[in-house]
Amino acid sequence: MNEKTDQTASKIVKVQGERINRYIASCGLCSRREADRWIEAGRVSMNGEAIQQPGIRVTALDSVKVDGKRISKADEKTYIIYNKPRGLLCSRKDARKRPLIYDKLDVPANVQSIGRLDMDSEGLLLLTDDGSLAQEMMHPRNKIPRQYRVRIVGQPDFETLAKLRSGGIDMGDGDISDPWELIVSSESKGHSWITLTIHRGRWREIRRTLKAVKHEVRRLMRVRFGNLGLDIDLRPGEWRMLKAKEVQSLQKLIKTMPKKENTQQP
Repeated sequence: MNEKTDQTASKIVKVQGERINRYIASCGLCSRREADRWIEAGRVSMNGEAIQQPGIRVTALDSVKVDGKRISKADEKTYIIYNKPRGLLCSRKDARKRPLIYDKLDVPANVQSIGRLDMDSEGLLLLTDDGSLAQEMMHPRNKIPRQYRVRIVGQPDFETLAKLRSGGIDMGDGDISDPWELIVSSESKGHSWITLTIHRGRWREIRRTLKAVKHEVRRLMRVRFGNLGLDIDLRPGEWRMLKAKEVQSLQKLIKTMPKKENTQQP
């Protein structure tokens, strides 16, 4: 092999594989930009060594880990339904060292929650490494319904219920509430249970909206996401894999939801 051939071969070796940030994103963990931030923070390693440069390339022979857990682009995807208890964050890391759902769920790093429930909320949470499905489930243009059972302080009057159903309530920080599908499930002295459905997941939308109409939330449970309901026999902290027909039903739901191209991500 002459010198020119040696140089050509060297170039081929250098360009083979996939950039590390693209590889992480294709595993369904995050965007490429977020992957760059993870690399800078020292959270990513390859073949046992911390990665410092986002331009490094990954091949099928390399072992990549995020926060110490190996990730991969396996053809077989993971789909989980989890009954999240109160008191856990839907995050991989927390600077304040608060308890995380991933402390309880032994899943690969690329299995992430589809959206989040805040620390004080509970109920149905879907997790997957199928980045495409997760993105479609969360995108506001698809208007995937999310149903909640909520215990609030006091008993909302007809005027308040009408406002909640029509939307337009100032939630603060310039955010205006969407119309809700809502019924009062039960009432007793001092509190009420309501069942409501929203169609996009904005930060603490339910708590902020109800606080704006003078009804503080005391308990918030998600009981349905899309066409999947929370199993009656799935106790808080328990989870199971979705059945093939359940995954197919989510995929079919996304295809049949009306689209609004001009809708922007909140």
